[in-house]
Amino acid sequence: MRLIGMLDSPYVRRVAIALDALEIDFKHESLSVFTTFPEFSAINPVVKAPTLVCDDGGILMDSSLILQFVEASCGRSLWPIDVSLQSAFGAVSLAQAACEKSAQIVYERKLRPKAMQYEPWVERVTAQLRAAYGALEQEVASRPEVFADAGQHPAIAAAVAWGFTQAVLAPLVPADDHPALAKLASRAEQSIPFLKYPAAGPGVPTQAA
Repeated sequence: MRLIGMLDSPYVRRVAIALDALEIDFKHESLSVFTTFPEFSAINPVVKAPTLVCDDGGILMDSSLILQFVEASCGRSLWPIDVSLQSAFGAVSLAQAACEKSAQIVYERKLRPKAMQYEPWVERVTAQLRAAYGALEQEVASRPEVFADAGQHPAIAAAVAWGFTQAVLAPLVPADDHPALAKLASRAEQSIPFLKYPAAGPGVPTQAA
């Protein structure tokens, strides 16, 4: 299998780390949806990261669906079995929402001409971003058992999302206000899958990789 996309995307990074934790043999190809659009388009005309090219040449998109397919295919799972599955799913959904809102703000600020930026919308998305991280911080602090294993989905998703937002929007979500998340992410970033797939790419400052 081939995983297409840059590791500065939290969605691509989440898939890469999870595939490694599942001990799935795959090749990562660092193609950008911006700077290498033609090359990416030749693989997947939709040009959506992450893209997974399956062994039979089929194309899958969306990080959660990719991981669901892989886990169903290999008969292994990174979902914790000794804690509430609802809590685990809830944690990942908060992390994914935080990623989405972070990306929306970055795209608005960096891709849209300043004269065309709509501040009321940015303020709304920023409030959603802070709400997602506020709720995720509470989950990490109150249910540490859900995030205990850095090789399972809740910890992977939370740590990847936190690292992305801290790299690109740290002033909006101060680490001092989210000590449980910051501690979780620091621990996860020292694990082998995280070290193998650092958040490197043009969308992430070098010092944050």
